[in-house]
Amino acid sequence: MLYVNIESNMNSSESSTARPTTKELVKRGLKRRYAAEKRFRLYGIFSILVATTFLAILLGTIMRTAIPAFFRASIQLEVVFDADTLGIENISDEEEVRFADYDGILKAALRKQFPEVTSRAEKRDLYRLVSIGAVYKLQEELIQDHSLLNQNKTYWFYADDTVDDYLKNRDSDTQLITDKQQQWLSQLEDDDKLTSRFNWLFLSAGDSRDPELAGIRSALMGSFYTLIVTLLLSFPLGVMAAVYLEEFAPKNRWTDLIEVNINNLAAVPSIVFGLLGLAVFINFFGMPRRAPVVGGFVLTLMTLPTVIIASRAAIQSVPPSIREAALGVGASHMQTVLHHVIPLALPGMLTGTIIGMARALGESAPLLMIGMVAFVVEVPQGFFDPATALPVQIYLWADSPERTYTELTSAAIIVLLLFLIAMNLFAVLLRKKFERRW
Repeated sequence: MLYVNIESNMNSSESSTARPTTKELVKRGLKRRYAAEKRFRLYGIFSILVATTFLAILLGTIMRTAIPAFFRASIQLEVVFDADTLGIENISDEEEVRFADYDGILKAALRKQFPEVTSRAEKRDLYRLVSIGAVYKLQEELIQDHSLLNQNKTYWFYADDTVDDYLKNRDSDTQLITDKQQQWLSQLEDDDKLTSRFNWLFLSAGDSRDPELAGIRSALMGSFYTLIVTLLLSFPLGVMAAVYLEEFAPKNRWTDLIEVNINNLAAVPSIVFGLLGLAVFINFFGMPRRAPVVGGFVLTLMTLPTVIIASRAAIQSVPPSIREAALGVGASHMQTVLHHVIPLALPGMLTGTIIGMARALGESAPLLMIGMVAFVVEVPQGFFDPATALPVQIYLWADSPERTYTELTSAAIIVLLLFLIAMNLFAVLLRKKFERRW
């Protein structure tokens, strides 16, 4: 009997020593939890690195393709504004000056630079070195300064797009120009009459069928006028709607239905707003197609839900004590809202509006539906002139087969991204400047 008790006590002591204590169990649990937290942190860091890598690759590819578009090959020529070659008898006759033979004096300048070129085929290749825009430049020079007639003057002219493409991709196997043209270009380089200059036409000209003459100014001005209309409509309408729904509207099924529809409209695809604008503003009201004012109306419809939601959130962030203090000193409900709530919520409202405008700036689908996809050379001068927008211009250039348009497309994307970054940065700075912490 005593032996059995001793044996049972020994077994119980052995089992008690083998069982882990509470402290050991807690340590094991903490170790597993810390390991899980470390893995989760590593997963997050890895995800950020992957996303940043893909973004860097994307931006790097666009930048590598876009940088050549900001510089173009230029050829220096001495031009003689010979009256006989131009066919001008009366320099005071504006029409005669405008329609003079500027192509003739440009060809004469090229023949003077390369007097050894005599055959018709070689002359044809020689004339292709310089862009057609050189003719327009000479025309503009003589129209502005009649004293140039029968005078010599040296100019830098943009080279043709094939010549520019060859100079930027000499190592490629593609034969873009003839051997004779390559020899002439080498001779110009030796004489310091061929260089790469900043492409001001890209920022100052409108669209063109010739890639070396194409620019984004008409698209920029079209986007500017469109966004002005959008801002003038979406900000006051959105703020007023948010103030009414948040401060004055009764809480019933109708206001609940309106709030649900506003939230749903914020998620509607943008092309639906384009179809709505086509049906209402153009087909029903008869407004002009391709006009920035119509584009502004359409983008206002798309931006309004975002502005209303952001404005309501800004109003809700104002502490109730502000309202109670204003009402306590005798202010009416309207005075409380206008003099206290709206000024304090205004930074958030402006931030939401700028973010909505940035989204509108990058939209192309609704503008395509209302006809702002046309080929527009002239820079629009008002809200009712035919225009296109920067995203639509990018779409048009991306569909062009010429290689130079690929560079222009990437350069326009860079400009659009810079505008978007600037608008978002402005929204952040605006919030930082006026934000109040309660």
